[in-house]
Amino acid sequence: METFTSWPSWAQAEEALGRALPPETVQVLRAAVAFAREQHGVQQRPTGRPYVEHLLEALEVAVAGAEVSDRDVLVAIVLHDVLEDTPCTEAEIVRRFGPRVAELVRWVTRPRGAAKADYLSSLVNAPPQAVLVKLADRVSNVQELQRMPWRFQRRYYLETVAYVMPLAGVHPWFATWYGEWRRRWHRRVERLAAY
Repeated sequence: METFTSWPSWAQAEEALGRALPPETVQVLRAAVAFAREQHGVQQRPTGRPYVEHLLEALEVAVAGAEVSDRDVLVAIVLHDVLEDTPCTEAEIVRRFGPRVAELVRWVTRPRGAAKADYLSSLVNAPPQAVLVKLADRVSNVQELQRMPWRFQRRYYLETVAYVMPLAGVHPWFATWYGEWRRRWHRRVERLAAY
């Protein structure tokens, strides 16, 4: 199963992006990464790594894995957590990156107070472009799930299978990647549940 961890910084991402995408798209992505870095500040992933690494992993998934080239989708991938995890407003995203990016980010943002299951199940009504944002985000989150505590691993695996995998049909690459991931993790979950 392919993993996507070779772009831990913008410097490493930019060269690969320059080979895959038009210069104008790379320029907008540079601005989006800088904006996301500013918004997320010192936030870290549960593993203790800088949060921006997750955003660049999700971007790598979309570009190097799924070969997504839609500029607004890619920008939304970089910004997908700013509404949920920072003081950033939707109006600020509209002002800097346009209404379509803001709409995609809004679709993948869990409303305050909403149950996670309700939010995830609502994604079946999301536009395919917003689904791509969520799929890339979740690949980044699950590709090294084994680093997390076992109870978290099990819950996140079951959540991914129940709510995210059914969305993968919008893109054949994601359907294949998640299918392989599930086969590997199903065996792991069964093995660890037996202890």
